[in-house]
Amino acid sequence: MHKTSKKTLAAAVAASLLLAAGGAAAQKSDLLSIYRDALANDPVYASARFANQAAREREPQARSALLPNVGASVGYNQIWQDSSTPNVSNSFNSWGPSLQLTMPIYRPQNWDALSQARLAVQSSEAQLAQARQDLILRVTQAYFDVLAAQDALTAIEASKKATAEQLAQARREFEVGTKTIVDTHEAQARFDQIAAQEEVARGDLIVKRNALRAIIGRDAGDALLPLRDAPQLTPPQPADVEAWAKRAEESSYGVAVARAAAEIAQIETTRSRHGHYPTLDLAASVSQSRTSGSLTSDASNTLRDSRIGVQLNVPIYSGGLIQSRVREALANEERARFDLESARRNAAQGARQAFTGVDFGLAQVRALESAEVSAKSQLDSTRLGYQVGVRINLDVLNATTQLFNTQRDLKKARYDFLVNGLRLKSAVGALDDKDVEAINALLAR
Repeated sequence: MHKTSKKTLAAAVAASLLLAAGGAAAQKSDLLSIYRDALANDPVYASARFANQAAREREPQARSALLPNVGASVGYNQIWQDSSTPNVSNSFNSWGPSLQLTMPIYRPQNWDALSQARLAVQSSEAQLAQARQDLILRVTQAYFDVLAAQDALTAIEASKKATAEQLAQARREFEVGTKTIVDTHEAQARFDQIAAQEEVARGDLIVKRNALRAIIGRDAGDALLPLRDAPQLTPPQPADVEAWAKRAEESSYGVAVARAAAEIAQIETTRSRHGHYPTLDLAASVSQSRTSGSLTSDASNTLRDSRIGVQLNVPIYSGGLIQSRVREALANEERARFDLESARRNAAQGARQAFTGVDFGLAQVRALESAEVSAKSQLDSTRLGYQVGVRINLDVLNATTQLFNTQRDLKKARYDFLVNGLRLKSAVGALDDKDVEAINALLAR
């Protein structure tokens, strides 16, 4: 192959590699794209969607008990009868269609069941909305867990690199006689310790990636956009924890589900009492039958029969079943009432915890931002002191580690603040896709 051809081939390969690298960079996933993948692939949310779809059928099923019931049938019968009449066949057949209609006129239990079915649908809608909120929280938490694990590994790698440089410097200075062997041993011990921490951090990163993969159904790898270095973090509004707690008691989806259950239990008590009531139905039928004979004649005969009427059923005694059902319904009604109160208290407590996490989380972010500035100044001062001989190598290593750890903790505090903000909105039933978009706008591009 000519040199020119080789150069052309090499240039083509290099260009393809650059395109591949650029394509990989362009394929970085942000929080919004990860969330969309979760909407399509998360099995927990998919289960909630189909559970809601199934629950919606309860209302038409309950309504069907209030509508006419029409049925058709056709029959064929072979009949044998004993007769002493001469010249008359005692065997003939009968066949023909029939149409029946039954319509409830007064059945209060059916109306109760319809009201319960509507409440069950409302409860299912609230459960689906809660499942979507939970998905947002799970995706955001898993996304930031991966970033936090990457930050921890990056901090350890940077600390390892700085320690390796310090170790090399300590060895050179020992060789020329300006430093003792103690500095070399200290740097070597710190390097070995960081190397062990690095392996632990790599394993933790794999675990966090697998947790995200379980939600979105694919491996996101390293292609996650990080948070900006100085994102704009705003405190919750209103800045009153009790206002959030009161709103959670009224608007939380968990409270909505418990409230629907309490109303269903109340209607069940009424429905059980309606077991004492009579029922009234309209019944109508049209039939036609044709026989090949009868006991009195061998001639064929066609009979048409039309009937319409009402049927009244009055329960008199059922062995105490209805009274027992009423007592059971009353007990379940009381249980549902206390479950509702428990849901309200849990919602308020969840809102208070989330508000505290946001409030103190923001204070922690501000404190760590100041600590980062101080750690940088301390490292610069320590390095200068080492150069003039007033600080030892261990001081430089400690200052370096302190800076990297502070930067890691600062990023983690920002992640926690954002997640707690979502938890606070979820506690009051206000978390939606717009909140995901708001956090997504804080990512570095």
